[in-house]
Amino acid sequence: MKQQQAFTGNEKMLKGGLHCHTTRSDGDGDPADVIRLHYQNGYDFLALTDHRYYNYTNFAPEVPMTIIPGMEYDNTFIHDQGFRCFHTVCIGPSKKDGNGFDQDERLESGKATCQEEYQPYLDEIHAKNNLTIYCHPEWSSTPASLFNKLQGDFAMEIWNSGCVIENDMDTDAAYWDELLGQGKVIYGVATDDGHGMMHHCHGWVMVNAKNDINSILEALKNGAFYASCGPEITNFYIEDGKAIVECSAAAKVRLHSDMHPTQIRTSADGDITRAEFDISKGWAGPYKYVRATVIDEDGRYAWTNPIFLD
Repeated sequence: MKQQQAFTGNEKMLKGGLHCHTTRSDGDGDPADVIRLHYQNGYDFLALTDHRYYNYTNFAPEVPMTIIPGMEYDNTFIHDQGFRCFHTVCIGPSKKDGNGFDQDERLESGKATCQEEYQPYLDEIHAKNNLTIYCHPEWSSTPASLFNKLQGDFAMEIWNSGCVIENDMDTDAAYWDELLGQGKVIYGVATDDGHGMMHHCHGWVMVNAKNDINSILEALKNGAFYASCGPEITNFYIEDGKAIVECSAAAKVRLHSDMHPTQIRTSADGDITRAEFDISKGWAGPYKYVRATVIDEDGRYAWTNPIFLD
């Protein structure tokens, strides 16, 4: 049996937010209020990722929330006739564990005109011991051909609540299979990118880790998590030529892979809790990876990370 990393071991699955804003940049919510709101919605950890303004601080110290150090970095490379941009969420360890940024450090926006020129900005962030997430590709007007050469992002946003609510964009893993099909190992995260308070607590990650910064970062880096807007996924594995998904009650479960038609299991009663898919070699050829999407009766999504087969 080959099991996706999120479902190995015995750690409690932690609910976390990786991209949100406060009044420290352009968000509507006071940092303390944003932290309290997430705690009230069952979150175990949260990164406050205000634009180009690094944070380590729990502004609501009475709340037992693990704060992941972080910020969002930005670079607009087309300014006229519309826009295109690169936005990157940066998350890292504590200062004592080697994070190269300072509390309240402010950065200038990037000046790159293409992905090749943006790569040095990513390299500098990685050199300061931060993981990076490629943000909201549809909202950013960046098709995969404009960011597929970027190196070092451990994940990309496959759901972004703010973009979904305001623009009906970044709703369901845009461009992810295009990158996976090119052989890139990149994981998928659901985030809120919350600016208005109404944007928060609609998309999150469930991480298989101890509840401390370093354990959470290591699990994220290794893909030991899944993304959700509501449904729970309890297992995803391959055995005897079948990909198997176990989950909370669902109306639809889909299996995805580049260069293969999507396989679907549906239930009018919304009662699927286990779905099996044949991935033995057939007319479409062998699978290089598989990933799954679970959709409940209310239309809420959850996404596994891939299992790589070669």
